[in-house]
Amino acid sequence: MKKTKLSKLVALSLVVVLAFTGCSSKKNNNNKNNSAETPAVETTDDAAATDDAAATDDAASTDTAATSDFKVAMVTDVGGINDQSFNQGAWEGLKRAESELGVTVGYLESATEADYASNIETLVDQGNDLIVACGFLMADAIKEAAETYPDQKFAIIDDSTNADLSNVSCLMFKQNEASYLVGVVAAMMSQTGKVGFVLGMSTPVMNQFGYGYVAGVLDTNPDATVEQYNANSFGDAAAGKAAAVQMFTNGADVVFQAAGGTGNGVIEAAKEQGKYVIGVDIDQAYLAPENVVTSAMKRCDNAIYDLVDKMSQGQNVSGVQTYGMDNGGVDIAPTTDLLPEDVLAKVNEVKDKILAGEIVVPETQEDFEAKYGDVYTLD
Repeated sequence: MKKTKLSKLVALSLVVVLAFTGCSSKKNNNNKNNSAETPAVETTDDAAATDDAAATDDAASTDTAATSDFKVAMVTDVGGINDQSFNQGAWEGLKRAESELGVTVGYLESATEADYASNIETLVDQGNDLIVACGFLMADAIKEAAETYPDQKFAIIDDSTNADLSNVSCLMFKQNEASYLVGVVAAMMSQTGKVGFVLGMSTPVMNQFGYGYVAGVLDTNPDATVEQYNANSFGDAAAGKAAAVQMFTNGADVVFQAAGGTGNGVIEAAKEQGKYVIGVDIDQAYLAPENVVTSAMKRCDNAIYDLVDKMSQGQNVSGVQTYGMDNGGVDIAPTTDLLPEDVLAKVNEVKDKILAGEIVVPETQEDFEAKYGDVYTLD
C-alpha cells in the first residue's frame, strides 16, 4: 500500500497463506469433477449449488437431447465450476448452448494450475470439437496444445497472446467499462467517502477492473479514498474476507471485488459487517440480497454462446473476439433493488456517454496515469 495524490490509501497488514490442495488430473480421469464424458452438470437456478450437490449433478444425465454433432467442453480455473463467478458464468453459457443449439457440453475442473495441461489433453482425447480454457493462466497450456494439435479448435478467455494461432479464439472483454459504472455506484452510495477494491491477481487483464473502478469513483467524487488489496489468488475466500474486514474497519462502506472465489469472502464480510459490496462477472445479488448493491458483469456466458453458435454452424473463428458494452459483453447487473433512482439515472447517463465515446475509460496503466496520476497501486 502507498499513499496517493488523490487518495490516502491505508495499508492493509494481511498475511495471506495460499494453500492449494488437490491432485493433478490424468488421462485416467482421476480429476475431482471429471464430467466431460457425462456432460450434464446442472447448476441450480439461483446458482448456489453446494459441493455435495455439484458432485451429485456430475453423475446426472442430461434431459436435453443433442440435436447437433458438435461437442464442446471447457477447463475451469482453480475456482471451480461453482465459484459463483467467472467459471460459473462460462458454464452457464455452455449450458444455454446445449439447451438452445443442441450441442453436447462438458467440463473438467482444475484443482491446481498443474491440472491445466492434463485436463486439456483429456478433452482432446475425448474428441471435443472445441475446447474452452477459462482464464489467462492457461495461456501457456493452450499454446502448447494448439501447436501440438493444429486441427483441434481451442478458445481461451482473457488471453490475447495466442491470437496468432489459427486454431485459437481469444475471447476478450472490456471489463474496464463495467467497472467504471460500478465505480460511479460506489462513489454515490458511500456515506464516508471511503471505498475499497479487492483484486484476485495483478495482471494487465485483471488490472483493467481496477483502472475502470478507480476512474469511475474519482470522476464521481475526486475526494474519495480508495483502499486497494491484491490477494494474489482467485481461490482464497479467507484472504478476501480479511481484506474486506480491514477496509470496513478503516472506514470504507462499499467494497468492489474482482477476485473470483476469493471475492466470496469479501461478500461474506459485507454481510457480517452490514456494509455494501459490489460483485463481479455474474449478478451476485443472490449471495447477499441486502449487501450486494450491484455487480460488474463480464458476460462470459454471452461470449461463449456466441462462439459456439458460430462454430457449430461451421464458421472458422480465430484471433481476438472483443466483447464490450456495445455488444452485450459487459454491463452492470440487472438486479437494482438497492440502487436509488438518482444512482440508476447517473449510471444510465454514464453508460450512454461511454457508448457515444464521450467518456473513454482507461484500460492500461499508461492511459490511467495520464489522467489520474499514480493512484492505482496494484500494478
